[in-house]
Amino acid sequence: MKVLARSPFLLLGLAGAFALVGSAFLWWFMGEPEAVRAPAPVLAPAPAEHPPSASKTVRLAMSAAYVSELGVGVYAGLAGYLTEKTGISIEFVTGLSYGTINSMLEEGTIQSGFICGQPYVLLHDAPQPKALLIAAPIMKAARYKGQPIYFSDLIVREDSPIQRLQDLKGRTYVYNDEISNAGYNMPRYRMLELGLTQGFFGKVLRSGSHEESIRMVATGEADASYVDSLVLDYDRAKGIGHAHAVRVIESAGPSSLGPLVASSKMPVEQRDKLQHALVTMHEDPEGRKILDEALLERFTLVQDSHYDGIRSMMVAAEKAGFTAIR
Repeated sequence: MKVLARSPFLLLGLAGAFALVGSAFLWWFMGEPEAVRAPAPVLAPAPAEHPPSASKTVRLAMSAAYVSELGVGVYAGLAGYLTEKTGISIEFVTGLSYGTINSMLEEGTIQSGFICGQPYVLLHDAPQPKALLIAAPIMKAARYKGQPIYFSDLIVREDSPIQRLQDLKGRTYVYNDEISNAGYNMPRYRMLELGLTQGFFGKVLRSGSHEESIRMVATGEADASYVDSLVLDYDRAKGIGHAHAVRVIESAGPSSLGPLVASSKMPVEQRDKLQHALVTMHEDPEGRKILDEALLERFTLVQDSHYDGIRSMMVAAEKAGFTAIR
């Protein structure tokens, strides 16, 4: 197993989140979207294990995380585990933007990736699908109800007087990436719901990661940000980063959690091996340790329809002509 750290401090947050259009598809703090109850595809049979082979190397990238960038070692451990269980040499790549990962998956220069839900939708909905689902995670915390979902948490400084999104008029807002579900798509849809579309914020900044957005809010460089609830969970649980200096004033979601995907150019045999290793790793003592460290219960199979809520929010913003947070 190889680990390539393209940026020593950057592991882009996971993102993805979803507030589904209509009361059947949107929770505001509570509820269950229909998409998460979609039947899962049939799991491929267990593949035979083989020693890792350099000729079978798979480059596995991260543009969305189930832990913060300070937990990058968890992913190195996961890559090692998958190498051992599949016989595929996993080359772990970090430090690339959402858009760069999408381009490399499309080209096949990266064969697999943990990506945000919105980048997955963009890849899958191309005239010829460029990415296929392998699996998605289920988090341990009760908030996630044993489903492959997460939230987008609106954070402010711990001592901030701000109590709700509407209080942020004229203030400075920071987001991580334009094609992030938790950091952009869900907040944009929430603003659309409330009619906050006419230059609501005083200034809008781009941070590049959820971790950096949290830091900027904690240090007063920005007044608020919507961030991936899983990144916030991990930093709080481990007592690291700047999560201790912010508080959540409201949450959007839940939405479908970002999946592990395979490039459409990845051989089916490799995809099947990765899928089987992931969705059974909670049954293996070694796999269980890695999942526990990441606050994960297990990985599960998901269908494309699981991400329809993300599509609905994107379409709503386009129809309203509100494509950019401002």
